[in-house]
Amino acid sequence: MLSNSQQVRAHLNRCLMRMVAVSLCWFSIFLLGGCSSSQGLNLAGARSYERGNYQRAIGQFQDALAKDPKNADAYYNLASTYYSVGKTQNAPAFMQQAESLFNQCLDLSPDHVACHRGLAALLVDSNRPESAFTLLKRWKARSQQLAEPRIELARLYEEFGDNDNATRHLTDALNLQPGNSRAWAAIAHLRERDGKLAQALSDYQQAYNLNQRNPAVASRIASLRQNLALGGSQTNGASPATKMVNSGGGTAR
Repeated sequence: MLSNSQQVRAHLNRCLMRMVAVSLCWFSIFLLGGCSSSQGLNLAGARSYERGNYQRAIGQFQDALAKDPKNADAYYNLASTYYSVGKTQNAPAFMQQAESLFNQCLDLSPDHVACHRGLAALLVDSNRPESAFTLLKRWKARSQQLAEPRIELARLYEEFGDNDNATRHLTDALNLQPGNSRAWAAIAHLRERDGKLAQALSDYQQAYNLNQRNPAVASRIASLRQNLALGGSQTNGASPATKMVNSGGGTAR
């Protein structure tokens, strides 16, 4: 199952590189305290990250933690930045620091979705894919009432080519939380890849009905409608769909 780990690492790294700024979007509503607040520093750090100024971003996230040492999002943002620098500069010390910070984030917020995803990506990238699966499986066992651990496990199984387990976990997620738009989009993505276009379109539409702020889902709906209108068939072969990953509101998963 783990033979394509290099491809998975590259894919998960692309996911992570997109996540930091997206995860900070909600901080903009808390800026009444000014840019010197922890939230304001987090937002400033996200902007520095977007510009590629990682050292400045690190300093701003560290300042955010100095003002609010229990801010799990600041730990996540700092961890993600160290991870990006560690990757681009091939710096093991930065990767180790990122792993420590991801774990500190989870100590403060045990159900932090993006942090679980980021740490799983780092573990795969560090040639520890089994540890990534263990991380997510333990989260699922600990938080049985949540759909998110199942969605993240499904993502990881899919990246390793195990679509059966991915589908099983997404089905469980939807049984647990039928109104979860991410789960609907994720299972739609799997069905689209399998060539089950009509079912995929229906599932994407369900995801969009639950969350109309995801432009990637809207894009897939439009594309599939066009494909089916031109004679796209219900086959078991691979769909021509572009692989999508979740990085917030701009992606289908």
